[in-house]
Amino acid sequence: MKSTQLLAALASTAGIVITTLFFTSDANVSEPPESATPTYIKAEDIIQYGQPNRLSLKSGVAIIMDDREGIMLYGRNVDHPRPIASLTKLMTALVILESGLVLDEPIEITRADRDRLRGTRSRLNFGGVFTRYDLLRTALGASDNRAAAALARSYPGGQEAMVQAMNAKAKQLGMTQTRFADGSGLDNGNVSTARDLTLLVAETQKHPQFHTLTTTASFRVVNQASGRDIAFHNTNRLVRRDSWDINLSKTGYTAAAGNCLIMQATIANRPLTIVLLNSWGKYSRYGDAKRIHEWLERAERRIPHIQTAHAAVN
Repeated sequence: MKSTQLLAALASTAGIVITTLFFTSDANVSEPPESATPTYIKAEDIIQYGQPNRLSLKSGVAIIMDDREGIMLYGRNVDHPRPIASLTKLMTALVILESGLVLDEPIEITRADRDRLRGTRSRLNFGGVFTRYDLLRTALGASDNRAAAALARSYPGGQEAMVQAMNAKAKQLGMTQTRFADGSGLDNGNVSTARDLTLLVAETQKHPQFHTLTTTASFRVVNQASGRDIAFHNTNRLVRRDSWDINLSKTGYTAAAGNCLIMQATIANRPLTIVLLNSWGKYSRYGDAKRIHEWLERAERRIPHIQTAHAAVN
C-alpha cells in the first residue's frame, strides 16, 4: 500500500476527515511556478500613442533614443552638423581612458593651457599639479577648459596627437559627420550631429568611470603642489534633482553652438540617450529635458493596455 493510501486509511479509522493531503518525495517535487518575465512598454507603442510630433522643444537639434531597442523616439535635425562646444570633452575623456595612461600621474598646469580663443577662466592656477583623474573630473563635471587643455597637452604626442586620436575614434564608431579640432570644444571646428553623438554616448557606457566623472553633483580636487583643495560643482543642475536618474551627463556652450546637453538617463524605467543642441536661452535645455520627462510619462499612460492594467489595479 502506498504511503498516501496508508495515511488515509489510518485517518479514516480514527474518524478524521481528510479533504486534501500533500505528500512529496525527492523523486516528485513540484517546482514553484516561474515568475512572469517583466514586461516593458515597446518603443513603437510610445511612438504610436505618444504623438512625438506634438512634443514642443526649444532646442534646434534634438534626439531621444530608446537605448534598450535602439529606436529613435523623437528627432529634430538629427543629421545636421553643428558646433558642439564642451560636449567635445566626452571624446577627450574616452580617448584618454582607452589609452591606458596612468590616471594617478601628476600633471602641472602651465600657461600653454590658457584659453586664448575665448578667454574663459579656470580655478586651476598655473603651477598647480593635479592627477590625470582629477583633471578628467574637472573637465567633465565642471566643464573646465584648462583641465581639458592640460589633458590634451600631456597626451603622448601632445594636442595634435590627441586630436588625431579623437578623429580616429570617431571614424571607428561610425560618426561620419563628426570632426574634432581641440580637446576642450572651444574651437568651432568641433562639429557633430545628434545622431553621431548617440554613438559616442553608447561607447562611453563601456567605461563605468564615466558615471562618476560626469554625474557627481559636487567634488574636490587636490592641488598637489600646495596641498589645497579646490571645490567644483557639476554644470548640469539636473544631477542634483532626485526626480532624475542620470547615468551620463555633459553640458556645453559657445555662442556658435548655443546651449547643449547630453544625458543618458532612465525615465519611467526606460533607458534613454537625450541630445539637445543649439538651445537658445540659459535654462531652455533644462526646460526641454523636463518636457521630455513629462512627455514620456504621459505617453505611457495613453497606451491602451497600460490603461486597462491601471483600471484593474484600482
